[in-house]
This record gives sequence, C-alpha cells and structure tokens, in this order.
Amino acid sequence: MSGICDGRVVVVTGAGRGIGRSHAVAFAAEGARVVVNDLGAEVDGTGSSTGPAGEVVDEIRAMGGEAVANGDDVADSEGAGRIVRSAIEAFGRLDVLVNNAGILRDRMLVNMTDDEWDAVIRVHLRGTYAPSRAAAAYWREETKGGRPVDARIVNTSSASG
Repeated sequence: MSGICDGRVVVVTGAGRGIGRSHAVAFAAEGARVVVNDLGAEVDGTGSSTGPAGEVVDEIRAMGGEAVANGDDVADSEGAGRIVRSAIEAFGRLDVLVNNAGILRDRMLVNMTDDEWDAVIRVHLRGTYAPSRAAAAYWREETKGGRPVDARIVNTSSASG
C-alpha cells in the first residue's frame, strides 16, 4: 500500500460505517496507518458494539494496510484523549484527525425533543471539540519538544447535516 499518505498516521472518528468508513479505507489505500474510532452505536446514537470498527480494521488489514480499532466516545474528554493516545501507542505519532462521528435525529426542529437536541449537540459539537483539543495538545507538546509537526484536522458533515 503506497500513496500520498505513506507513513502518515490518521484517526478517523465515526469510522465504523458510512462516510467515516470510506475515509478510513481511502486513507489506508493511500498508505496511512489508521485508527478506526467508532463507538459502535446505531445511526441514532443508541447502543454500542466493537463490531463496526473491528470490521473496518479487518478490511484495511486484508488490503495490506495497518489499522487498529478504538471504541472510545468522541464527546468524552478522557475518551478523546485515549483516541489520540491509541494512535501514538500503536503507530508512534498522530498526523491527521478526521472528525466525522455523528448521529442522526431525522426530525424537523419543531418535532425534536430537548433530549434529542442535546444528544446531537453532544456528538456533533463536543465530539469535534474534544478530539481536536486532545490532538492539538499532543501536537503542541511535540513542537515544544523540538519535533517537527505537519498535522491536519479535517471536519466532515453529511447531507443530513
């Protein structure tokens, strides 16, 4: 596996299905080592499972790539820190964070409950903030330590957004 991402280490959140899965597989096809983060929840955010992330890791490995699964919650600050650490522990560093995790509450605003709204905001906003903060803290420490950093944060959205 070689391409434009040779040697890069990428975390993709919400990578067990859909757009996130496609991102993870594409990065791996271009030579990146990938942390496949997914809580394993249903599209609406309920439940959890290690299955989706593990299946994507298996797919990447079957095509000759390197990947590890991570099931931490992107909206939890400690979980976000573990996501970043999983990249460092598995591959020695982190170069790219793709904030892709999301849930779907397919309702018009007037039909949405406060709890549904809070769940969407938690995953979509805090779930972007927390991993970005953890990654930026890591990159800042790397820079302070004199190690060169060529990092990226990519934020995605779906047509549902």
